[in-house]
Amino acid sequence: MTSEQTPGAASESWPARARPRFTSRAAVLIVVVCAIALSLAYPVREYLAQLRQIDQLKVQQTQISSQLRQLKAQRRELASPAYVEQQARDRLHMCLPAQTCYVIISGNKRSARAPHGHLTITPWYGRLWSSVQQADKVSSK
Repeated sequence: MTSEQTPGAASESWPARARPRFTSRAAVLIVVVCAIALSLAYPVREYLAQLRQIDQLKVQQTQISSQLRQLKAQRRELASPAYVEQQARDRLHMCLPAQTCYVIISGNKRSARAPHGHLTITPWYGRLWSSVQQADKVSSK
């Protein structure tokens, strides 16, 4: 017998049996892995969204608690009669009955400058008259 006729040699000379690239087991395994991945994708996405929402709510909670502290401090101030009286004097220009109060009206314009840079001094009666006119404009509104 020649080397071509020996049983071992015959199997070597024949082309090797071509194995399929993917077996049916591999295909089933791939389908199962894909199914598991798809079934877990939505819960994982929801979990991450809930974590983000929890972080946002914690930030919102800290902002609200700081705002609450500020409002409580403001409430304590407003409960004080001295603070309320001071605010009435400052904002509403109110006076106690025994007091004489004066309001100084300061205009936005300073005394006018002459073209060459010197200050022009307005006489006292001119300043008084402009003050009366300003007071009239404020009270007519």
